[in-house]
Amino acid sequence: MKLRYGTFSYLPDLTDDEIAAQVKYALDHGWPVSLEYTDDPHPRNVYWEMWGLPMFDLAEPDGVLAQLNDCRATFPQHYIRLLAYDASLGRQSTAMSFLVQRPSAEPGFLLERVEGPDRTQRYSVKSYATARPTGERYPGA
Repeated sequence: MKLRYGTFSYLPDLTDDEIAAQVKYALDHGWPVSLEYTDDPHPRNVYWEMWGLPMFDLAEPDGVLAQLNDCRATFPQHYIRLLAYDASLGRQSTAMSFLVQRPSAEPGFLLERVEGPDRTQRYSVKSYATARPTGERYPGA
């Protein structure tokens, strides 16, 4: 199962040149860029670990790509996403967010249904990856 998360999620995985083009677009609009990673991709897990600090005052995507390559080398079996922030309206808001790396094998999710009173049904989503402890969730980690 391929996780669909953020902008471009239904397109094939972006190449480094395509990622650089998106970073260039963000930088041209004055949006600072940051990188985040996780091994728990649950849809409600919006707080991923931040890789370094947001990158302000960059003119070219080379600095972001260097940080991305460092993050990839450190976490080869994690999800990594790139975010661009727009503060032009007086508040920090996400202008762009997309995955730049995913694990080689994505285990998927379990959908549990619980029957309740008066024919109500409640659903919960659990990631198969979280059945293992952090750091051991993906093969080859």
